[in-house]
Amino acid sequence: MPPHTAESVRLQAVLFDMDGTLVDTEWVWWDAVESVAHGLGYALGEADTPDVLGRSVEHTADHLHRTTGGRAPAAHLADELLREFADRVAAQVVPRPGALELVDALREARIPTALVSASPRAVVDTVLTAIGRYRFGVTVAVEDTPRTKPAPDPYLAAAAALGVPPHACVAVEDTAVGAASAEAAGCPILVVPSLIPVPAGPGRHIIAGLDHADLSLLQDLAARADRPPARTA
Repeated sequence: MPPHTAESVRLQAVLFDMDGTLVDTEWVWWDAVESVAHGLGYALGEADTPDVLGRSVEHTADHLHRTTGGRAPAAHLADELLREFADRVAAQVVPRPGALELVDALREARIPTALVSASPRAVVDTVLTAIGRYRFGVTVAVEDTPRTKPAPDPYLAAAAALGVPPHACVAVEDTAVGAASAEAAGCPILVVPSLIPVPAGPGRHIIAGLDHADLSLLQDLAARADRPPARTA
């Protein structure tokens, strides 16, 4: 298949990650994991970052289970992590600067949006209640796909639900794990790092925050797309 050109590709949808991208929850998640780890007698540190930030509850629970020598079953740790995180999110949902303004500008321009998260549905619904469920045509939580980030499944599912090809959807992410997921799905990516830097890549455009983004930037990223949509096995 030949590359997509600026003439053949237009922005058809924008797919937003949730934690750390739309709402400032990465530090809340870290705090929740740190609390559970402390209960196991383990001090969370920088070396744990790849297994905590941008990861699903189950992945982080498995990591704590292994790292602490199996002091508690992974399923029990997952329940604890979810409870700790959900309690904190309910009290501390703070949109990132420019995030809701960008979503609203897209709605005004009649460009569909989706929320694509590796968080459980209960957490996604808590955030949606706080920021406005009406803002998103589609929402994808961790339970909604066979695999979660960094696999492409969540972004492929969101694009399919909106009825648009992944290469015409700009994905907005804040972590390397999330960017890898969107990349594997064939989406051009706008990266807004939150707690840790995200490596540059050919399909990634990195900016300081969503208050530096607008409709023309997203349209330009879609026009630059040169990959066909990814396919699942």
